[in-house]
Amino acid sequence: MHPFNQTCRPRRRIRQSSSLCLALSLLFAIILAPLAYSLEKQPASTYRSRRVALAQKLNGGAAILFAAEEPLLDFMPYRQDEDFYYLTGWSEPGAALLILADAPGRSYREVLFLPTRNLLMEKYTGVKLDAATPGAAKAASVNEVLPMTELPLQLNKLVSADRRLAYNFWTQPDAPQGKALVGWTAATLGQGTVPATHDVTTLTTQLRVVKDSGELELLKKASDASVAAQRVMMRSAKPGITERAIAGKMLASMMENGCERPSYAPIVGTGVNSTTLHYSANSATLADGDVMVVDAAGEYSMYASDITRTVPVNGHFTARQREIYDVVLGAQRAAIAAFVAGKSTINDRDHKDPNSLDTVAWNYIHTHGKGLHGEPLSDYWIHGLGHMVGINVHDPSGYPAVLRPGMVFTIEPGVYMPQEKIGVRIEDVFVVGQDGKLINLVANLPHTVDEVEAEMRAGK
Repeated sequence: MHPFNQTCRPRRRIRQSSSLCLALSLLFAIILAPLAYSLEKQPASTYRSRRVALAQKLNGGAAILFAAEEPLLDFMPYRQDEDFYYLTGWSEPGAALLILADAPGRSYREVLFLPTRNLLMEKYTGVKLDAATPGAAKAASVNEVLPMTELPLQLNKLVSADRRLAYNFWTQPDAPQGKALVGWTAATLGQGTVPATHDVTTLTTQLRVVKDSGELELLKKASDASVAAQRVMMRSAKPGITERAIAGKMLASMMENGCERPSYAPIVGTGVNSTTLHYSANSATLADGDVMVVDAAGEYSMYASDITRTVPVNGHFTARQREIYDVVLGAQRAAIAAFVAGKSTINDRDHKDPNSLDTVAWNYIHTHGKGLHGEPLSDYWIHGLGHMVGINVHDPSGYPAVLRPGMVFTIEPGVYMPQEKIGVRIEDVFVVGQDGKLINLVANLPHTVDEVEAEMRAGK
């Protein structure tokens, strides 16, 4: 139900007078408004340098990116569009960014278009900035701020002055605003057909794949908070507690350590659930003798971590569980040992690349340990070895990806054996340092069987 359909929101189910409910709503809005978009941002110069770098890839064209829209219902999550945030550091919804590249007869230009304020909505969501706000450009750290109503007019002027621009226009492929804007511009200029737009995410992917020092600092904070949450899990796991309770304790820990949200829905799978890669129900009760796979991490100021650990519910691995765990850990260590910056690749699931870390890990699992019927354990590894991490927990990249300094990625081998109710995955986040060496952002989290069991004893 839309929040304005009645004075009190129905989910609260509290009978109050309309005046009291409205007063409380306004009070919460006042309290929460300064916190709604409170993120630890990088210097304004960093975002500007990214916009300039994007402009240099446009070949004289123009790019328009749109911010995420604010949901109408306040229990629905809002998160800024990743590319928009990467280029602006701007967290408010409904905006648009125009980047105009240098070309003969014109110079670089950047404009942030802000929507008209909705004063009624702001009673619930907090005050927003618009183009009429004094000092808006300085507050947004962009050269120019205009009302959103000016966007089609500005684009019309640009294209009418240089018709070639209509065929060198870049936007997000899934943004309906971009398609509508191009169509309207074509109609107003009397073009018989609407020119195809170019996918701007192919360019932002190239920029985002290598992290700067500020990004690495935020990723480290995300990982530190996530490590703390994983330790809470290890100290809380015991027979009789539910998977959901474990997830709840971890979420609370992430928030306490500065995260605004989890990086993804926590995966807490015990027993046979540990063998389902993206298990999400989190509804079972932990049973004595089972293992539990916990893939859960937090997001700090829009930057994600991604950690998985496997633990014995009762605090002690059985001999078979230990055997499988040690094979998976050995595979991760083999991949780490084989790493060579600028040469090694990640996420080569077909094992065709001779420099693939996936192949190194797969070979280790293939030659160590057996299934119940003598088959190699590699038969039970069903996913790639890793992926890029950044503003998205699965940051965009072309795969297999050659790993270079400044890249951040996971190494996460796994074995999943439903017939034995044993699933094991071990996942860490790594940075390729400027010296070409790997830096493990979660190095201080338990890795070995003995370390995991010791951490679990600490919580008893």
